[in-house]
Amino acid sequence: MVPRTLSTTLGRALRGAAHTHRPLRSFATVTPNIRVPKTETTTLPNGLTVATESHPHAQTATVGVWIDAGSRAETDLTNGTAHFLEHMAFKGTGRRSQHALELEVENLGAHLNAYTSREQTVYYAKSFRKDVGTSVDIISDILQNSKLESSAIERERDVILREQQEVDKQLEEVVFDHLHAVAFANQPLGRTILGPKKNILSIKRDDLVNYIKTNYTADRMVLVGTGGVDHGELVKLAEKHFSTLPVSPKPIPLGRLAHPKTKFMGQEVRIRDDDLPAAHIAVAVEGVGWSSPDYYPMLVMQSIFGNWDRSLGSSSLMSSRLSHIVSSNNLANSFMSFSTSYSDTGLWGIYLVTENLSNLDDVMHFTLKEWTRMSIAPTEVEVERAKSQLKASLLLSLDGTTAIAEDIGRQLVTSGRRMSPRQIEFAVDAVTPADIKRVAQKYLWDRDFAMAALGPIDGLLDYNRIRADMSSLVY
Repeated sequence: MVPRTLSTTLGRALRGAAHTHRPLRSFATVTPNIRVPKTETTTLPNGLTVATESHPHAQTATVGVWIDAGSRAETDLTNGTAHFLEHMAFKGTGRRSQHALELEVENLGAHLNAYTSREQTVYYAKSFRKDVGTSVDIISDILQNSKLESSAIERERDVILREQQEVDKQLEEVVFDHLHAVAFANQPLGRTILGPKKNILSIKRDDLVNYIKTNYTADRMVLVGTGGVDHGELVKLAEKHFSTLPVSPKPIPLGRLAHPKTKFMGQEVRIRDDDLPAAHIAVAVEGVGWSSPDYYPMLVMQSIFGNWDRSLGSSSLMSSRLSHIVSSNNLANSFMSFSTSYSDTGLWGIYLVTENLSNLDDVMHFTLKEWTRMSIAPTEVEVERAKSQLKASLLLSLDGTTAIAEDIGRQLVTSGRRMSPRQIEFAVDAVTPADIKRVAQKYLWDRDFAMAALGPIDGLLDYNRIRADMSSLVY
């Protein structure tokens, strides 16, 4: 079995990939006539969707269950339950003790893992193709038959609290949690995935059982297999191991919003800590959901800004005008643009880290000035370059059976269908400078924003001043 520390790291990496696009510093040439595997899907009578992308010559396979439920399905009192449950899944079932489970996975040479995001919970295994049946059996067992013993629950509290302490040391994670908290205040998306400490200390077995009964239903799940898998065989395995899954009282097709619609809030949170060496600032407007027709134009616009880090010494080679402005004036250590999507909403913005504390207003001014320029005159050259970089980033992220399984599971759960890499390429290619101008005017120009700032931020302009800049800056 994957050690818990490694499992947590991998889980967090995939959890981030599940809802945030951050461009890679890579370029790729797309071969137009290459033959790619197809995604096959079958829906069982109980509503469970089975999806595969088979690679006939692959000797390994990834199989997993993507569940349309995460921390968003919790309440204030139960926040943290989904993540707690993810931990408990590896602590033994009615058929396998924890030791037997770990030994079986090790003997297979397999990797068993899980992660929780705000909207999804995922359990998956990577194994040799001959062991796919055993992997499905193990995953179905931990999903449906976990013992959830009180003694194991008490032991796991300390593990999760230590994980929370580690997360609190990662300032990027802290800032983005605060950004969600103000952007989606007093709503499920605004809560953290791990939950507050008081909840971690008080969650009981009944909370875990109730979460399973409410959310682990066949119609909200997708069983995915990639690599060395056969679609027909996986369907038979699903019928054998998942046919007794319960169904929601009022089933909702995958891709339909199963939660109350979230409202974006224009507000901020500032946490001043002069002991930190740099200011960490995240600014975001309301973005788009996975199924929005503006999803790809927004990704392209994000790619126009891209990422920059002065430690890489590549400012002169970067296409982003903002990177040239920031680097030539020493306005920041780094910045990262982001486009985070959920079922019905999203966050589009930038995360800045800077030790130049006397020029915080300048870095904000020039950043928003570049945002405003998108509403007025994005150039054809930068749009085409951003499209190439975005296609490279999206296609390179599908490297390996686990990454492909993640892509299939996430797309089916969030939109009810999977766009192939070729379709994604076409969608990106279709974006024009006029589209960028349109979405910038719609989402950026004179819009309320959410901001989270941490560190020595005394020199940061007040919210209303920054808000005024978003509508007054012109070229």
